[in-house]
Parts: sequence; structure tokens; C-alpha cells
Amino acid sequence: MGSGDCNSGLHKSVLRCMDCGIRAYAEAEGSGRPKCNSLHLGILPLTVLALVFFGYGFLSHRSQILGDPGPVTSMTVGELDDREVVTLSRMAYAQPQVLTPSRKDVLVLTPWLAPIIWEGTFNIDILNEQFRLRNTTIGLTVFAIKKYVVFLKLFLETAEQHFMVGHKVTYYVFTDRPADVPLVPLGTGRKLVVLTVRNYTRWQDVSMHRMEMISHFSERRFLHEVDYLVCADVDMKFSDHVGVEILSALFGTLHPGFYSSSREAFTYERRPQSQAYIPRDEGDFYYAGGFFGGSVLEVHHLTKACHEAMVQDKANGIEAVWHDESHLNKYLLYHKPTKVLSPEYVWDQKMGWPSIMKKLRYVAVPKNHQAIRNR
Repeated sequence: MGSGDCNSGLHKSVLRCMDCGIRAYAEAEGSGRPKCNSLHLGILPLTVLALVFFGYGFLSHRSQILGDPGPVTSMTVGELDDREVVTLSRMAYAQPQVLTPSRKDVLVLTPWLAPIIWEGTFNIDILNEQFRLRNTTIGLTVFAIKKYVVFLKLFLETAEQHFMVGHKVTYYVFTDRPADVPLVPLGTGRKLVVLTVRNYTRWQDVSMHRMEMISHFSERRFLHEVDYLVCADVDMKFSDHVGVEILSALFGTLHPGFYSSSREAFTYERRPQSQAYIPRDEGDFYYAGGFFGGSVLEVHHLTKACHEAMVQDKANGIEAVWHDESHLNKYLLYHKPTKVLSPEYVWDQKMGWPSIMKKLRYVAVPKNHQAIRNR
């Protein structure tokens, strides 16, 4: 018998009991006998019982309508809660000072209470221990398509020096030239996986299809192999520490060209015909397309949504102004990231070195775009 049948039977039983009590009360009224207090006392608990069962039935029925998934019995590696509390060993470190902010020159918290990560806002020793105890594995995706494979050696060598040092890392290299992937010595617990993909004539198409590929492999592979994904551009190099301080359910990075700009100046997609459209009176930050990530599950949601939006745009004969980056910004506007990385994590040294940047962690490699793109 289903839960609906059971609820129906309970309701009918309660109604019969109430009906009997009411008839007894009515007979006492009609006979002129004194009203018995016991009848009042008898009807009251029946009424309460009826309310309880009707309430239970309503909530049970509502949970069925809403599709209550029931208890969760298992989760894959990619669905681990990054807020899981772990027990730390004794550690000696400087006490946090409530009345002394870690940084006074920059914003360190978004209006939705996501931390903005700058040098000086975190203790890497505490974080390393927390993520070590969770036995965390990080995946780093990078696309080395066509001539962009020439940047891969420096990318991997500098990642070995600065990226998630001391933690387990899997480099996922998407390329159409697997034979050109360099052999770079890797540390303990770190490995490289080559994923062969097709190339495209236009560099814009290569860029946009990243979302499709990351979404595809997140669902079929990454969910079972790593806890977090970091999605990065290959024509960059790591120049300072980039570690577990960036890890969260979903993170984006402030674009170096717009971190101090008003929302009206952001180069969002402004044409309403595009799925990436953002009105001029909306927007928190402008995020860089070259460094984002989070849990595998959240990255899958993001990349799948962006890919589907780009497919819809193509069907409507429109292409967002900054391609996948435009769709990324639309997604992060309405799916607020749980951490925001400062421009320390994506920088172009042609822009100088502002005093607020205590470290430049991930920087652009000088290049001739015309010589690299579409080749």
C-alpha cells in the first residue's frame, strides 16, 4: 500500500472517531441531561489528533509533489563538502586580531559574504593542514590547441614550482597534438593526463568549446577522480604561490583590467538577443575567463550552462562579445561564487605592479597573438 493510501486510511479513522464524539455530545444536549465534562475532554484530544494527522498528510503530500529525494545514501568524490570540519593537530601561529583588519586597502568580503582572496588574508599553514587531512585531490585543466602547445612546457614547469605544492594534483591537458606534449618531471602524488580533442579553425571556437569539453569530462571522468577543478589558460605562467586558499565550491577571479571599474564600464554582453546579456544596472565584478573553478559538481553545472547558452546563441545567429568569458560572467552574476580571487591570480605585467598587489601569482606570458591564433 502506498503512502497516499495509508494517509487516506488514517484520515478516515480520525474522522470516524470525531463523528462518534460529536454524536454523543449532541445526544446529551437533546436529552436534557447535564453536559458531561468528560465529553468535552474526549472531543478535545480527538480534535488535536485530527489536526496532527491532517497536518502530517498535507506535508507528506506536499513533499511528494515537490519531489522529495529522500535520504542521501552516498556521494561521489566530487560532491564532498568543502566546509567539512576536520580535527587539527596543535599548531603555533599568530593570533587573529578582531580590531586589526588583515587588509585595509582592499575589499576582502563580498556583499554575499564570500571572501576575496588577497595576500595577507589567510594563513596557508592552517589551510594546508585542513586540506591535507581531507586527502584532497585537485584537477587542473588546460587547453593546448594548435600552436598554443608551445606554452605548455613553461606552464607545467611553473605549476610544479607554485601550484598546490604538497597536495595531490592531476593535470588534464586537452590537445589536438598529443605527440607535442612535453615530458616535465612531476612531484610525488602528481600526474598528467592527455585528453585528445579536435581543433577548430577560429580561435574563438577553440575558446568557446572549452566549456563543452570540461562539462563532458566532468560528468564522465573528473567526478570520479578529483575533488576540485581549476580551469586555467595555457599562455600563462605561475610566478608565486597558488594553493588551497583558492579552493571553494565555486570561485571566479577578478579581471585585471576591471577590478577598479564601475559596472557600467564592464565589457559584459549588452545585446538582449544573446544568452549572455547583462543589463547596465546589474553586475558585481568582471571575472576573467582564464582562471575559475570549484568542486567538480559546481564546475560541471557552470560549464554545462555556458555551453548550452552558446549553443542557443549560435542557433539565433549571435556570438557574445567575449565568447565564453561573457557567458561565464552571466553565470557568476546569478550563481554567486563562494570565493572571489583578487587580480593577484590573473595579471598582465604590461599593466605594471600596483602597490595593492603584494604578489603576482599567475601572469601572462608575452606573445604575438596574431602569430599564435588561427595557426
